[in-house]
Amino acid sequence: MPSTSALEKAVRDALAFLTHQPNVREAEVFASSNRVLLARLNYTSHIPSNGVEEPKSSEMHGLGIQAVLDGADGRRIGFGSEPSDLTVDGVRRAFDKACRAAVVDPEFRSLPEATGEPRSLVDYHDPHVLAITDEQLVEAGWKVTTGGLRTFMASSRLADLAQTEAGLNQLGLILGGDVTILEERMAIASTRMPVAQIDDSTIITSFVTAMVEARNAKGTGWSTGTHLHDFSDEAGSEAATNAVQAIDGVRVPAGDYTVIFGRQPVTDLLNNLIVPSCQSGAFYASRTPFLGQLGKQVASSRLTIYDHGAKRGLTGSKGITCEGLPTGRTDLIKDGVLVGLLSRWYDTQRLLGDHQLRQKLGVDGAVAARALVPRNGFRFHGTGRSFEGVPGTSASNIVVEAADPVSRETLIGTVENGLYIGRIWYTYPINGLAQGDFTCTVVGDSHVIRDGRLDRPIRANVLRINDNITRVLRHVVGVTREAKGTVVWSADEVVYAPEIAVSGVHVDEIAGQSLDASL
Repeated sequence: MPSTSALEKAVRDALAFLTHQPNVREAEVFASSNRVLLARLNYTSHIPSNGVEEPKSSEMHGLGIQAVLDGADGRRIGFGSEPSDLTVDGVRRAFDKACRAAVVDPEFRSLPEATGEPRSLVDYHDPHVLAITDEQLVEAGWKVTTGGLRTFMASSRLADLAQTEAGLNQLGLILGGDVTILEERMAIASTRMPVAQIDDSTIITSFVTAMVEARNAKGTGWSTGTHLHDFSDEAGSEAATNAVQAIDGVRVPAGDYTVIFGRQPVTDLLNNLIVPSCQSGAFYASRTPFLGQLGKQVASSRLTIYDHGAKRGLTGSKGITCEGLPTGRTDLIKDGVLVGLLSRWYDTQRLLGDHQLRQKLGVDGAVAARALVPRNGFRFHGTGRSFEGVPGTSASNIVVEAADPVSRETLIGTVENGLYIGRIWYTYPINGLAQGDFTCTVVGDSHVIRDGRLDRPIRANVLRINDNITRVLRHVVGVTREAKGTVVWSADEVVYAPEIAVSGVHVDEIAGQSLDASL
């Protein structure tokens, strides 16, 4: 895995080469080196298993070049990349690909240039993660697995069931998931910002699903972090606890309920609906339910949502973006008012130059420019910051806060009778993102709320939520003060999510007959 200094030298040398090529008006070089370490978890009480399976790693490094070229048909923009070669020969091949791929783009204004904001986050990664051994990776996997097994063994509920069902193993206790460690290094330089910018970052996540198979009970747990010394068995123990609590789940009838969305559902709604709707590219394409509403009320006045890519200690923080610009805080919704958008340089420039700017944003001029500062141009590709493509717009750390937060117990007591939804799946917009309509399936960690407390668990995969995200945002009735870093499948960002109560959420039953619970 090449060092950051090697990446820095590579982009300097590449930029020097490019500035001497004919017809090159502007050029940008991005180099990255990423390593992903994975410990797969697989424990089954009734089938022989190893507990920790497939500790493995993948690495890739290389560089990408974006070139702005003068041609007979006008200015052309092209991108090319080359893996595993940071030498001048690799630069030549990447540049040749960029030239062959170059096209006229009338919406292109320029490569990124300094915004005037200073970089505020440096030396924030964990060098122990960058130096982690194979043995430490396996140990991390066993830490999570042992936490889940310890929780299972300590459960009096499972002990009672084991006496009637021929032993604990016959209950079908299952722990599955992974521990994932991501190491990222990058460097970038361009003709507009010739001083190379470098960044190192480390991320540690764990996700676990636990089951009591004989009782069709399932629970999940997760953890996020950046430093090895903070890594714990939290994901395993939480998943096992939730699986035990899900035993003997019930069905509930279709209807409109006051629902407390747990941290994972809050994260899933943000990842699939709210964050995509608060990006400058969505406004440019007129595919957001908030079209023309910058500066207007779009949510409950108690709700504030912002992205902060430069806050030390948050899992998704980065020192600079993949455009070489400083990360920082971007307020999206403040006290219910839409005040800003996530953006990359390209989208900021083309939206500010759009003759329909006021129609699309609701404001123009300096007000629009302040809402479109490009702090979120990243080249995320599932395995780190990828040299193989141009930046897109991605969140880093989404933080959800409330003006009047309460404890979890107070929020449940306030709801009195309703539903606690702890995990959802297949959350996606229907009728297009701009309409705000969405659907998702309740797949676990959920309970009926009765008389101000969590009552019977809700059986997995028997409820589907069908609602509108703009209505959900406007009908928030309570938010907890405790937030937890949360990730969902295929998400780039980490959401620091509280639990949020919303009134009038519509749920429908899935393929069932009897109704075991009523409210």
